[in-house]
Amino acid sequence: MAKTDPEGAAVLTHTEVRLLAIREEMERIILERKLKATAEDWATDVNSLTDIVVKSAQQWAKNAVSPSVVQAVHTAWEMERYHAAERNLYPEVIDVLKQIKEDHPNVIIGAVTDGKANPMLMTFTLAPYFDFCMSWEDDQGARRKFFKELASASSNAELTWIYDAAKEKYRILAEAVADIDAARKNKEPLKYEDAVWIHVGDDLAYDVGGSTSCGAKTIYLELDEKYGQTARTRFDGREQPSWSTSSEEEIEKRRIMNEQALEYVDAKISFLTRLPEAINDILEQENEQ
Repeated sequence: MAKTDPEGAAVLTHTEVRLLAIREEMERIILERKLKATAEDWATDVNSLTDIVVKSAQQWAKNAVSPSVVQAVHTAWEMERYHAAERNLYPEVIDVLKQIKEDHPNVIIGAVTDGKANPMLMTFTLAPYFDFCMSWEDDQGARRKFFKELASASSNAELTWIYDAAKEKYRILAEAVADIDAARKNKEPLKYEDAVWIHVGDDLAYDVGGSTSCGAKTIYLELDEKYGQTARTRFDGREQPSWSTSSEEEIEKRRIMNEQALEYVDAKISFLTRLPEAINDILEQENEQ
């Protein structure tokens, strides 16, 4: 699809891509079985079947895959994804979040993702420590505009789309914080204009570049090799992970954006246990100003 309809491919959400992949795989298996059965009935080889027969079988396979079945498979995969994430959570994460909550009782911790990963659905691990989750898939219109601009960007000067998109997310987060404050009657209300937004992430272009333009302080996670993190190696010329769907053009654009975002890093850590200290350092610098 990226070759036949690059603009359409650019605006697909992660969920839409996965649903398409599930349907494609189911159709492939059904078609393979249909062609094999037809060839056996006609006492011939699959390769000997005519184009008309093959095209008819392809249409049959397409009709045989129900959207409800595709959705059910995706839902089952998504649930197992959360279970797997909880089983494989870095062991120090919970202690780090506990420390941050203890150091800053009024802290509001949220997740911002371009997919559907939601820590609040990880009920046995992360859920108690997060106040909200903001997914770009929640706002299809804004996301489509965002990725259409990404797909058409051709120079450094045109790559400001990420900052515009991040500002919109910042506005949504501000409203979310206000709602949370209103609901917390038993705690000292947080004045949003006095709050410090510290954005933590492993993506230079999106996490650092985007959030900085909206007033955030940034902590860049360039984690040590022991974590097995691939984020920092995806755009440095190394071979892409087997699961990557990024084109060479997309990789080059992200490499440029990463270079532009480097100057906006306020702190960089290689171990998660350093996160509370990095947060405190940034807050102390803010208080001194």
